[in-house]
Amino acid sequence: MTRLPAPTRRPRPPRRSEIPSSGHARRAPGTGSVLGAILDHGPVARSTVARLTGLSPASVTGHVTQLLSRGLVRESAETTGPRGLGRPHVPLEIDTSRFLVAGAHVAVAHSTVSLMDLRGRVVAEDRRPHLDTDPRRILDDLAARLPLLTAAHAAGREVLALGFATGHRVDPAAGVVVEHPHLGWRAVPVREILSAATGLPVHVDSHSRALARAEQMFGEVSTRRSTVLLFIGAVVDGAFATAGELHRGPRSGAGSVAHLPLGSGGSGDAEPCSCGRTGCLQSEVSERAMIRRAAAQSLHVSTFQELLDHAMAREPRAVALFRRRARLVGRAAALLLDMFDPECLVVVEPGAGRLPECLADLREEVGMRSWVCDDPERAVVPSSFTGSVLATAGGAVALGALYTDPLGPWPALPAVS
Repeated sequence: MTRLPAPTRRPRPPRRSEIPSSGHARRAPGTGSVLGAILDHGPVARSTVARLTGLSPASVTGHVTQLLSRGLVRESAETTGPRGLGRPHVPLEIDTSRFLVAGAHVAVAHSTVSLMDLRGRVVAEDRRPHLDTDPRRILDDLAARLPLLTAAHAAGREVLALGFATGHRVDPAAGVVVEHPHLGWRAVPVREILSAATGLPVHVDSHSRALARAEQMFGEVSTRRSTVLLFIGAVVDGAFATAGELHRGPRSGAGSVAHLPLGSGGSGDAEPCSCGRTGCLQSEVSERAMIRRAAAQSLHVSTFQELLDHAMAREPRAVALFRRRARLVGRAAALLLDMFDPECLVVVEPGAGRLPECLADLREEVGMRSWVCDDPERAVVPSSFTGSVLATAGGAVALGALYTDPLGPWPALPAVS
């Protein structure tokens, strides 16, 4: 394995403890904040929800009544304080018995349909390779597979909505994939096509933003304040959120990190990039680049999953390739940490999630290169959804919309009184 050169260690930056705190991000008042507090802390008393959200007890009672009527929360058994002291209360929790959301993710080589409950747990998934990349055929196939998955695994629960996620540039407001160069998609009206095919409300976003939202709702708690998410797969992109809000940009291009310049890793064999340059993040660490490098070392695999399986089986060449990738990803992570100074940087990459030495290498690279990150072990974390990333992404788009606006137009839910 070619060892990447270790740069000179920079002077220690100020530690976070030496910098005045900017304070906690505020939750927006309303039914969504009440539902979020129940998600985070349930089973939880109404009085505790009031304290967590800053709302009055009367306001919380009103919001809870609406959530109960919609079937999104339920009351647990009545409890009292220790030794029976204190007034009894009826805790609230998310009701996972009545509704699901569906998710669809389109990757470069395959697509995934999934079902998730209202606590973000994947109930079932179905992944299949593409026969071609025609957008209409792929979307029609996704729509046709969903009823079969629902019939087999919904267990009487109704599907509220379908969330769709993919890489590159996606416009959530328009429900359009603006551009996906790997698939050859441009201006594809995903929401329009899938809504007509399924009859469901359809919510659309990039997989990086979807996974960042999933972390905020169900995963790493530190992402609530601010986070950068770095997605490393066949597509390489990212997402940035602060105060709980994801930044999209006026052209839906926020998170386009594929062409961050990394150089050749010091080996003189920089991969050519589709942009015409060499040493871009995408050309160095994408799944396609990993397969090419494996072939150059006489480790012939036809898919990235095969290469990952070799690494999990401790094949030395495969492990070395993933460790090299981790260090290059660490370079990009250090740049992003210095650029945004987030509370947390989440790396969605199977080596970092499954091979301890890869996560250690990545954090070591961040520690050597970042000016502002003084504690990589705390600030740099693997995805909370390793092993179910793609199944989570699509469903998280729908759940993000539900938790933001639980009283909105959800046809499957009872009307708000």
